[in-house]
Amino acid sequence: MSAPLVIVGTGLAGYNLAKEWRKLDSETPLLLITADDGRSYSKPMLSTGFGKNKDADGLAMAEVGAMAEQLKAEIRTHTRITGIDPGHKRLWIGEEAVPYRDLVLAWGAEPIRVPVEGDAQDAIFPINDLEDYARFRDAVVGKRRVLILGAGLIGCEFANDLSAGGYQVELLAPCEQVMPGLLHPAAAAAVQAGLEGLGVRFHLGPVLASLHHQGNALQAVLADGTQIECDAVVSAVGLRPRIALAAAAGLDVNRGVMVDRQLRTSHANIHALGDCAEVDGLNLLYVMPLMACARALAKTLAGEPTAVSYGPMPVTVKTPVCPLVVSPPPRDSQGEWTVEGSGSDIKALCRDASGALLGYALTGAAVQEKLALNKELPALLA
Repeated sequence: MSAPLVIVGTGLAGYNLAKEWRKLDSETPLLLITADDGRSYSKPMLSTGFGKNKDADGLAMAEVGAMAEQLKAEIRTHTRITGIDPGHKRLWIGEEAVPYRDLVLAWGAEPIRVPVEGDAQDAIFPINDLEDYARFRDAVVGKRRVLILGAGLIGCEFANDLSAGGYQVELLAPCEQVMPGLLHPAAAAAVQAGLEGLGVRFHLGPVLASLHHQGNALQAVLADGTQIECDAVVSAVGLRPRIALAAAAGLDVNRGVMVDRQLRTSHANIHALGDCAEVDGLNLLYVMPLMACARALAKTLAGEPTAVSYGPMPVTVKTPVCPLVVSPPPRDSQGEWTVEGSGSDIKALCRDASGALLGYALTGAAVQEKLALNKELPALLA
């Protein structure tokens, strides 16, 4: 029997690649290996579950058995690979050697953990996958008050979602505005005002100094001395691409596992895509680039070498209280911002010296202009 295509990871990257590749190759053996339970779900939906009153089972789209049948694949769940041996085209699961024809790393990114003083580390929940979401939902049954660490995209989405689900939310981050580095300040102010209208309280500037159990509740103490009583803490301080195993195997890594436009790593027969991959210098933790990579890599693995290209990649942020679409200007670009509108309806545009559109941030009613503006945007990887 020939060696299989092995995909490590069953998130959106792993499963979508498998689906695209199976359209082109229905016979080559396929093995997927995942550290979780292998259920198919859409990770962006994790920050919509409370508003929709959906538990983890409600967010799951297919059980692992159904996915194995659909993909004509073997799927090994709750399994962690412990090493990669590129020279012999095999990987290790403990003492077990698993050969591969081609290996694809789609194992995503892991939450950045911030050290906090106190005895309540167990009450800090990252929500990076379906099992994380299930644990957090169980922890807040009958509770009311949630503290969110991080004012980035994910932190703001959870603030909106938990508020919609009936929770009292406080959000803490050591920055001056929400989504710094992603949003123009005018758009950030519109989103923050929308969330404040839902009752979200912001503490922008200080960090969390300590977290202690206090009876059935928690006491959070901020660096500026402010004390917040809460029942659970969501950690949304950011994600870090998983690169340790790749680096140990001698693959080139930077922020992510470095790959070229054909998603090839520095070793033959090993590819990477999704949150763990740095594609031609870009590490984009969003769905649109992931899907483009899955389609291109499927062709390459089926014998038709295909370079991935990224068109404009606007990001729709799930803050329904203040709709938001943002397309950050490309790296190393130089431009000037202009802002129109007021209140929740902001149109912030970044143009270069010749007037060409580089990026935008649209909130409220201004999001209706995204389709017209997208036609002006430059491709991220032409």
